[in-house]
Amino acid sequence: MIKKYSPTTASRRHMTSIDYRDISGENNPVKSLTKKLKSHAGRNHQGRITMRHQGGGNKRVYRMVDFKQRELNIPARVEAIEYDPYRTAFIARIVYANGKRSYILAENSMKPGLTIMTAQKAPLKEGNRMVLQNIPVGYMVHNIELTPGKGGQMAKSAGSYAQILAHDNGYTTLKLPSGETRKVLWGGFASIGQVSNQDSALVTIGKAGRSRWLGVRPTVRGSAMNPVDHPYGGGEGKQKRGTRRPKTLWGKITGGRKTRNKKKYSSRLIIKRRK
Repeated sequence: MIKKYSPTTASRRHMTSIDYRDISGENNPVKSLTKKLKSHAGRNHQGRITMRHQGGGNKRVYRMVDFKQRELNIPARVEAIEYDPYRTAFIARIVYANGKRSYILAENSMKPGLTIMTAQKAPLKEGNRMVLQNIPVGYMVHNIELTPGKGGQMAKSAGSYAQILAHDNGYTTLKLPSGETRKVLWGGFASIGQVSNQDSALVTIGKAGRSRWLGVRPTVRGSAMNPVDHPYGGGEGKQKRGTRRPKTLWGKITGGRKTRNKKKYSSRLIIKRRK
């Protein structure tokens, strides 16, 4: 649910955020399921910036989310739905019948007290996790394994899901959130339903300071730079781009140039590319 603000300032006039009253978790996560990640702020192992516009932001504690969910045939009860600062989706704190606790991605309709299960063939209920081969055509799935046993890799952000279109000859055909249609080995696990917090994409940041809280540093337009700093730089007043094709700061062509490796092994599994 989207929360709006009274226009007490110019930046607040259009600012929106997620209403976190809907989530049930306490302020503090389970300590044994968290760890502190060192902030590299877009730097590589040599300490050089390889990704611009990153740095600062509020301190965060990483929740160790279980993307594999390998406690098979053991029912688990949802204890709480919690906020996770490292992802757009909410996470669910679950406790298995054997007493083990873990965090998983929360399904959109998940509520405290709900019982879920991971099995080769589990009941067809939202939140349950099973092998793709055993999920009927037409169902929505998320946290999908590309390689069986590796853990979920696709459809994990807020509100995302893939739709099962077919099962054939060891592969399940999925329509992904991007619009791409591709095959995935049907021995991989997937969770039924849509990822929680589907209103995440509707949030309006509202002011620059809020981006800084999130660890996003300012972006300067190339046309505002000098010629030595960017292919678009220089000129008197507001100049046109001055180059036929759009380019990055380093002169690499962007916008309309395919960047996917033509020899990538998984290309044969893609039936229809995204638009």
